[in-house]
Amino acid sequence: MMATLRALVCVSVVLGLVACGRGTKEDIVAKARDVSKRADLEQVLGKPDDITKLGPVETWRYQASNGEVIFLIVGDDVTLQAAGRGDKAK
Repeated sequence: MMATLRALVCVSVVLGLVACGRGTKEDIVAKARDVSKRADLEQVLGKPDDITKLGPVETWRYQASNGEVIFLIVGDDVTLQAAGRGDKAK
């Protein structure tokens, strides 16, 4: 019982640190402001939390402490960014 409780506490702490690791949406956008290429975006922000692909178009999602930031990548070019709450439409 105590081992399970400790494991849950550890997992909660780790998840909290991961969510805060990149900072806020504003922090992520500021770091990526002058980025125009896929490799540069990954170098500045690290691997995205989620990638979806549709043909040559990829959507990279980065979780922030106050939502998420989404980058649209076409080929090798970063073309669009958006910041939202992180709630997926139901």
